[in-house]
Amino acid sequence: MAKNILLVHPEFPTTYWSFAHALPFIGKKAILPPLGLMTVAALLPHDYTARLVDLNVQPLEPRDLEWADLVFLSGMLVQKPSFDQVVRRCREAGKPVVAGGPYPIAMHQEIEGVDHFVLDEAELTLPRFLRDLEEGRPQRLYRSAEKADLSLTPPPRFDLIDVAAYDSMPLQYSRGCPYECEFCDITEMFGRRQRTKSPAQFLGELEAVYGSGFRGPLFIVDDNFIGNRGKTRALLREVVAWQREHDHPFTMATEASIDLAQDEELLALMAEARFSMVFVGIETPDADTLAFTGKTQNLKQDVLASVRRIQARGLEVTGGFIVGFDTDRPDIFDRQVAFIQEAGIPIAMVGLLTALPNTQLSRRLAREGRLREHSGGNNTHSLRLNFTPRLPERLLIEGYKRVLAAVYSPRAYFRRCSTLLARLPARTRTTRHTDWQGIRALLRSLLLQSVSPYGLHYLRFLLEALRTRPAYFPEAVAFAIRGYHLFRITRSILQADEFTRRLDGIRELIQPRVEEALGAGTLSPASSLARGIRRHLRQAQASYGRLRREVQRQLTDSLADFSRTCAGWIRSLQLADVA
Repeated sequence: MAKNILLVHPEFPTTYWSFAHALPFIGKKAILPPLGLMTVAALLPHDYTARLVDLNVQPLEPRDLEWADLVFLSGMLVQKPSFDQVVRRCREAGKPVVAGGPYPIAMHQEIEGVDHFVLDEAELTLPRFLRDLEEGRPQRLYRSAEKADLSLTPPPRFDLIDVAAYDSMPLQYSRGCPYECEFCDITEMFGRRQRTKSPAQFLGELEAVYGSGFRGPLFIVDDNFIGNRGKTRALLREVVAWQREHDHPFTMATEASIDLAQDEELLALMAEARFSMVFVGIETPDADTLAFTGKTQNLKQDVLASVRRIQARGLEVTGGFIVGFDTDRPDIFDRQVAFIQEAGIPIAMVGLLTALPNTQLSRRLAREGRLREHSGGNNTHSLRLNFTPRLPERLLIEGYKRVLAAVYSPRAYFRRCSTLLARLPARTRTTRHTDWQGIRALLRSLLLQSVSPYGLHYLRFLLEALRTRPAYFPEAVAFAIRGYHLFRITRSILQADEFTRRLDGIRELIQPRVEEALGAGTLSPASSLARGIRRHLRQAQASYGRLRREVQRQLTDSLADFSRTCAGWIRSLQLADVA
């Protein structure tokens, strides 16, 4: 009987959201541990033994697989390559795989190698699977259209992780969102009626994190923390009291809709509870596009004024932005950049529109015959579309690249950071704890960033913050460190695209020449064309070798495909010559 359960969290690629290049500054290995798997572990029977391996923190060792009776695997679409690799290793080790989470929910019919899919909300489907497992008749697929009662959800198993490896700890208060944006899959998975835990439950989870020894940022992973404002206010009053009683061990961040700005009491409570950041789906400054996509909550008030109102309460606004909507006009790229700069949003996650599986958008595009392959789930890093856009595709991609280059130029980024710091309320002292970790982060930042190509902008920003907003200086250092990551990621995206376009250009140049030579049937393998193909391949390999490792990882498949194409051309020329 299966008793030893190995829970595996696949590796995230290096993206804007991973902050992989910033983590070494603070001595951390990952941003967040896998809350879903920690909650699944808490749902297991008491006589089961659980281990958790987060591949973002530690490798999956052969001894882990030897120990396991079953492997539980969960992940998002962006984790697909690592997910699939873990499945292959489990098959080789002869270990059954049980999979759930966003990627399996969206793609389970196409995923190979998984023995059992336990999908949707684990509170409902996992007990059925475990019962069948105990009876020796587990099924391949478990689904439920019902929504779980979160009052029955146990606290996550924080004892399964090394809390020191992570920058932040995740908690969940609610599921569901009252809004129904066309491109979003949240309401498809969790419904429009927001379900919540009780304040006592949430405080119990705060105690669990506190008891783990972790101190620092908490991220409340709700897709819309204020979906039920009355309940959220009641929760925050309890959190304020708890934070005061425990000497404010945590700062908090979450996701919310822009109408947060219209609720002064809610904003005041979040500030008092030590919320420091809120992610808001702004998407676009274009009102026609907001209406077309069903993002009506962003039309009820001036979005720019709303951002400023939230910032004035002491909360940084991190924004999600998208280009590629059907109603976008060619000027949308410049408008996005102008809005982001004026709003003072340092971390602006700008992505190409992606038609996620099981959304209104993907269904509409399928009906219109415009849907292509499935999404990889990474709309900020990939320069490929999974649908046919209304704007010319090349114009859209070039415009998107222009937005990234503009928003994450160091000068523009540090200007937004200064704008935000100027809008935050006066503070008599810093709320961040000054410790060795913070000192080490500052020293590493000075060592690396002051001598970088953008060193002048960096030093000017820190000196201005120290002079005008000294109580916020730790936040300024944190912004600078995040900038280090954002600049590198932007550069890698643009370099990878330039390399790929160069390979495509060589293909377009050589392919007709090879076809012409084969048609003539008079060219020897030692011809100038064959030599030219070899020269282009060597140059491509040399260019690849000069790229940073994270860029090379993006391009491994592209270079391998180009190498195969070159080899095929040369082989065809040789065969034609022999004939």
